Amino acid sequence: MALRLVQVNYKARDDSALGRFWAEVLGWDISSEGPGVTNVQPVGFDWPDPTAICIDVVATPDPETVEYGIHLDLATTSASHQAELVARLKDLGATPADVGQGDVPWTVLADPEGNVFCVLEPREIYRDTGPIAAVIVDCADPRAMVRFWDEAIDWTLHEVTDDHAVLRSAENVGPYLEFLRTEGVRTWWNRVHLDLFPYPVEDKEAEVARLRTLGATDVDLGQGDVPWTVLADQEGNEFCVLGRG
Repeated sequence: MALRLVQVNYKARDDSALGRFWAEVLGWDISSEGPGVTNVQPVGFDWPDPTAICIDVVATPDPETVEYGIHLDLATTSASHQAELVARLKDLGATPADVGQGDVPWTVLADPEGNVFCVLEPREIYRDTGPIAAVIVDCADPRAMVRFWDEAIDWTLHEVTDDHAVLRSAENVGPYLEFLRTEGVRTWWNRVHLDLFPYPVEDKEAEVARLRTLGATDVDLGQGDVPWTVLADQEGNEFCVLGRG
């Protein structure tokens, strides 16, 4: 039994528009599994595959405006690439965002629905990740968080300190999952969350039970009778364990 991190899920007023934005940003394809859902994934991608974490955009009427506990960091290969990417993103509808970052070498932007993300300066560690360098989870205690997530998914622990913890797929490909110590961590519902996929999918209920023993708690967002299960980690970050639709 195992669980794989497969996608970042965005709640949006307009899933099609936000999906098109992220497809343009990443140079990826768009598909849809039904009304109100836009999937963004690499061209020719055979899902699920650890070489990428996909984006799933789901239409939600009047999604709440909250602080974002999860965001994406985008990779660049040179200073000129970073500058060109930032300019292109602004042309696509991204706007500068001030989250108190001060004078830093990366650029903080918000997508057309206000979701904050970063365009990083070139970093050697992200040279082979693809366009998404990392999925960042703000938290109060990276050590405690990575203890849970290291057990929860089939990824490999690369680094852990009091301020920062890092996981990557067991195949050592694709983006990193990073936990960053942040003051004033939000404690309410989040428009961005992680989706996990069990393989084999028939083991979904057993995997959900295992996550509960690790400390995950059930979350009722009014989802009703759906093939996925909504849980939260110990700092209240919601995530979904997908099933067969």
